[in-house]
Amino acid sequence: MRTLAPFGRRRVRVTGADDVGAYRVLHAADPDGPQPAAGQFYMLAAAERWGAGEDERPYLPRAFSFLRAADGRLSFMLEDVGPGTARLAELAAGDGLWLTGPLGVGFSGPADGRRALLAGGGVGVPPLAAWAHALSVRGLRATAVLGFRDAHHAAGAALLEDGDVTIATDDGSAGHRGLVTELLAGELQRDPRAVVYACGPPAMLEAVRALCTEHEIPAQLALEAGMACGFGACYGCVVPVRGGGYVRLCVDGPVVDAARLERIPVDVH
Repeated sequence: MRTLAPFGRRRVRVTGADDVGAYRVLHAADPDGPQPAAGQFYMLAAAERWGAGEDERPYLPRAFSFLRAADGRLSFMLEDVGPGTARLAELAAGDGLWLTGPLGVGFSGPADGRRALLAGGGVGVPPLAAWAHALSVRGLRATAVLGFRDAHHAAGAALLEDGDVTIATDDGSAGHRGLVTELLAGELQRDPRAVVYACGPPAMLEAVRALCTEHEIPAQLALEAGMACGFGACYGCVVPVRGGGYVRLCVDGPVVDAARLERIPVDVH
């Protein structure tokens, strides 16, 4: 599904921010923006001191899938891992935020009465949380398996409010000790007619793609990539597809049917 963005970027006002474990949830008022479809994303940049860091970084806006969109307010989840996310994490109520979007193609609904099975890792939670909410509006309750580094990061699972959630952590400090794909494999054994929706690190998504391909399970994958423009001009976010050629994740994705992909390069980030 795709909602078309207004032309150009627009300046909005940050209304607040919350800390959720290792993550920062940023809220912004966007009363004039269109209602996005779950899985779409926005390009974000602080209105002030963007490019004011070491070596004048960050240079470019950052791409983020939205976490929630309701009543003219958008929410985004981020983790401070570099100059761009560090500056966004500093924003507080009243600060200005430049955004462009919504952009890209989002998720589409499960067909033929199939169950929606969500699989995510780390900062891959937001589009899945938005999709779980969209499904709940239709009277459908999703099942989600989410993987995190540790219990501190696993607090982010609470942001997926409209589904039945099971978590895994690398160190076993919360939930299942191991990989989220282990939980996913168990769910698929119980219900091989599910449709999988996934977002997370490239290595996780490649494991999900391979698992679903092996068992002939339909899957939609929200891929991550470094994006410079967000509207297909720079070709910086391309991934190869079956039969040759490429798709631009900012225009043809970020949600792509797993069947279109030969593999997911683990260096896409």
